[in-house]
Amino acid sequence: MTPSDPAVYDHVRQPTSDGDTDAALAPGVYRVVGVGERTVALLRVGDADGYRVNTGEVVRVDRDALAAFDSADNPDGNRPLGERARRFAESVVWNLRAFVAGLRAHPALAAVALALVVVGHQGHRVLTVPESWLTAVSFLGVLGVVSLGARG
Repeated sequence: MTPSDPAVYDHVRQPTSDGDTDAALAPGVYRVVGVGERTVALLRVGDADGYRVNTGEVVRVDRDALAAFDSADNPDGNRPLGERARRFAESVVWNLRAFVAGLRAHPALAAVALALVVVGHQGHRVLTVPESWLTAVSFLGVLGVVSLGARG
């Protein structure tokens, strides 16, 4: 990126030296999201350390002031592996909690749906019905459980 010709999706950060840049700007990485004749719209997408943040903070900077900014790397995808694994595990836990909450919100329907799953899976031991019927019962039970859990 050249400061005189910024393009959408370029990334910049405030210079580290005490220059004439806007002091109201929070330190961090900014993505160019709009280019006008006199101003440039910047979205803050990274913190001062260069890690991704979701602030929704959009600022306008004069094109002349943008010349003092430094080019920066895109902060998307630069999280350490340990942090990504931890966030994935947290996401799984929260999704399971929401799923169980959906089942607990309708306990009678959830019990019926779970009973259909059990009958469909284990019914061949007790019932003398065609296997296709048990498959259909199991399928309906699974659909019921998923439908109720997704409401959570």
